[in-house]
Amino acid sequence: MAFLAERLLNIKPSPTVAVVTLAKELELAGRDVINLGPGEPDFDTPAHILDACNKAMEQGKTRYGTPAGVLELRQAICEKLKRDNGLIYTPDQVSVGSGGKQIIFNAMAATLTTGDEVIIPAPYWVSYPDLTSLFEGVPVYVDCPAEENFKLTPQQLRSAITKKTKWLILNSPSNPTGVAYTVEELRDLAEVLLEPSNQHVWIMTDDIYEFIVYDGFKVKSIAQIEPKLYDRTLTLNGFSKAYCMTGWRLGYAAGPSELIKAMNMIQSQAATSTTTFVQWAGIEALNGDHAFITENNQAYQTRRDLVVDRLNKIEGLDCLTPVGAFYVYPSCAGLIGKKTPAGKTIENDEDFVTFLLETESVVCVHGAAFGLSPHFRISYATDIDTLEEGCNRIRRACNSLSQ
Repeated sequence: MAFLAERLLNIKPSPTVAVVTLAKELELAGRDVINLGPGEPDFDTPAHILDACNKAMEQGKTRYGTPAGVLELRQAICEKLKRDNGLIYTPDQVSVGSGGKQIIFNAMAATLTTGDEVIIPAPYWVSYPDLTSLFEGVPVYVDCPAEENFKLTPQQLRSAITKKTKWLILNSPSNPTGVAYTVEELRDLAEVLLEPSNQHVWIMTDDIYEFIVYDGFKVKSIAQIEPKLYDRTLTLNGFSKAYCMTGWRLGYAAGPSELIKAMNMIQSQAATSTTTFVQWAGIEALNGDHAFITENNQAYQTRRDLVVDRLNKIEGLDCLTPVGAFYVYPSCAGLIGKKTPAGKTIENDEDFVTFLLETESVVCVHGAAFGLSPHFRISYATDIDTLEEGCNRIRRACNSLSQ
């Protein structure tokens, strides 16, 4: 493997993708698997979005596109950002990519030089650190424990910033915790970023779960809260979650023109453009009927309430109630040190999720993959019967552990 670049040696496969792959392999092998691992809506893409894609193909919109994205989609994105987020952008400030992950890839490729630091609050989405390291940046992890509701505090942010800091990544609502920052919390973070010594720090705000929220919570973006940060903020979003379009691979970012221009240049060499007819489906997703989002959220909230209630009744587990996304991130600290019926000691959260898989065929993702232990992530983007059975199996497994 000597032909591989040295920077690739520290890059790991996505743990969440690995879990999904493992679950499929087990199912093919005949196991009765309860898969609570995927970060993917179980609802189908709405019919009007499918129809828009089909119409685009019938109209011959199947040729090469521009690297930045078709103009009509970028215009629709600008209208969405103004309508939903109070942010004013022009099409030349928008870049369209093959999913949010590629957007982050392009942004990191365009901005990072060796040794640049990226502040990543933990727990974090699994790809942030590796996309940083790929371009020889340095992930700077800041632990945000359950006692702080898994959120970065102003004091922590101030302490983490150095002269080498290039980016702060904010994900709200969060994967894996489902927590979201309030207006007051964002304003407090903004005050730190506006301090004279911190003017060099850019903010990458990942808003992919902005529409999947409960209990009346309203998501705000930091550039919306503090306009002085507008020129230093890259706002990321996409179609995978709220619009149930995970496999379509469509995401976007809006930000300063020079940064977007650089990202589009990288896009032109890496992929030329995002699939053109998929982009026309994206236009319909943004401009069409959104009633299905409300209906899906009602289902998600029912599932959330069931899972939180059931998990908190299991001795050794402690689960906060999230306000968004479709994950819970329970602590399994009360089970560390206990022994399985086979006599193995549960040393950490990876041991715990392995135990669930081996004994009850329940697939979860261990907290270490997201940078904060001892926790594990459950996705409740699946039907009620599956969630009930999954919780029953987790309870049975936990009850079988001994001191």
